[in-house]
Amino acid sequence: MSEVIVRSALDTDLLYLSRRGRLSGENLLQKIRRKEIFLLVVDDQPAGLLTLEFLWSLVPYIALIWIDESFRRMGYSRELLGFAEERLRGEGHRQLYSSSQADEDQPQAWHRHMGFEECGVINGINEGGIGEIFFRKTL
Repeated sequence: MSEVIVRSALDTDLLYLSRRGRLSGENLLQKIRRKEIFLLVVDDQPAGLLTLEFLWSLVPYIALIWIDESFRRMGYSRELLGFAEERLRGEGHRQLYSSSQADEDQPQAWHRHMGFEECGVINGINEGGIGEIFFRKTL
């Protein structure tokens, strides 16, 4: 049985984090220090991450959730999401937002499976004129 830990990212995780997502050095360090990145660790090996943004500096939004290929379909995204939800509830937040491109069926299904409900669309916001579907989950 694997040992699974979800924790706030540390400065020492910078190399792993820099290989995933679009943030670079200083931006990553700022998010780490604000505890806006959570790391999934399986048997002492980084295996995924969840990055938060705060819309209008107030509203929590999942900017990225990523599970490394070899760790997918094992329920680890639920572990990451649960950790984030617990932390946000502890800070007094009542809702969490996320989104998916309109042409991404699997991420949309994941959101619904995790208890998110569709709450809006921005048409044409992504490359190629693809829309973005927004989801909300009550914490």
